[in-house]
Amino acid sequence: MVERKTYLDWMKTHKNTPVIKVLTGMRRVGKSTLLQQFAEMLLTQGTPEEDILFIDMESLKFQHIANGQALAQWVHDRCAAAPGHKIILIDEVQEIESWEKTLNAFLKSGGYDLYITGSNAHLLSSDLATYLAGRYVQIHIYAFSYAEYLAVHGRDGHSMESFQSYIKFGGFPGIYHLPENDDIRFQALDDLYSSIILRDIVERYALRNVALLERIILFFFDNMGQPVSARSITSYLKSQNMKVSVESVLNYIAYLESCFALYCVQRYDLKGKRYLEINEKHYLGDIGLRHAILGYRQGDIGQILENLVCIELKRRGYAVATGLIDNYEIDFIATRQNETLYIQVSYLLSSPDTRERELRPLKKIRDAFPKLLLTMDELRQDEDGIRHIYLPDFLLRP
Repeated sequence: MVERKTYLDWMKTHKNTPVIKVLTGMRRVGKSTLLQQFAEMLLTQGTPEEDILFIDMESLKFQHIANGQALAQWVHDRCAAAPGHKIILIDEVQEIESWEKTLNAFLKSGGYDLYITGSNAHLLSSDLATYLAGRYVQIHIYAFSYAEYLAVHGRDGHSMESFQSYIKFGGFPGIYHLPENDDIRFQALDDLYSSIILRDIVERYALRNVALLERIILFFFDNMGQPVSARSITSYLKSQNMKVSVESVLNYIAYLESCFALYCVQRYDLKGKRYLEINEKHYLGDIGLRHAILGYRQGDIGQILENLVCIELKRRGYAVATGLIDNYEIDFIATRQNETLYIQVSYLLSSPDTRERELRPLKKIRDAFPKLLLTMDELRQDEDGIRHIYLPDFLLRP
């Protein structure tokens, strides 16, 4: 089992702080395992087992905890049997109705250290955030990075075989416990896709038009990283004889973002110093889902690599936008505190014209922040202060 040090260190740092620790992320990215690893760490550090209350809401054992009142009763019974400070870890807390009121009461009592996970962005909706204002801290959990993929396979470093496997199957941890067989792993990804769509979207939002949802998903799978608008999607669907309004499309996009299947990336005009409200780009939470549905298409390698870089930047805590300068596109502007990176992603610079096309937007930027060109070229050459980096090396650097 791979120790996901960044996330565990965050949990250790916030241990015993008087706030609710919230871990969000797409279904099956490893949130449950993180809670288990944290519980095991507490045991090794001397915390008595009876003081760790682990509630897995996907287990039949806890199905009776349907609401906050049942949760409070369950915890009360454990405290009566073994009094003292309790560490409560709840996996998929959104399955408990009115959980926030009960946890808020626990927090105010001062006798609990609280950790929860959720697979829905609305876990901390605006109303809930107001209710718990100042009483929670949050970290977002992503699927395995390339470095974690190598660690789970016990490999010391990058190889093209490893990289090709990673970009084909993505980073869902459970996939790599299965036999190394394309059919078996893609079937598992297909099942995971169905779980995310049916459980996290169709059931949660009581959708009736599942066919429309699936058509919109296929559109994004086919156009990941491309500038699109709700209006352009609506026009496409109408050309497919599907009647739908722009408002409905916007709702469906919001549903996909809510379960972290999609991440919206805004466009930023560097000259005008403003975010643009049109033609946002969307990237997938994990490319393995795309390949399970559309098949792995080598011809889309440029889009695939761009998606990997986007998610890696977000995994490292950067706010990510796409850039526009003098009508030229910059793939990513990544900002974190006082740090900014400008990044272009390309598969191979097959000709001088291709190289110049990729470098031109970066050359137009006049500030002193780092500018990176990430490609799969074996031979790389820096130019005009722009660093040319082998893309897998970028993914593996701390």
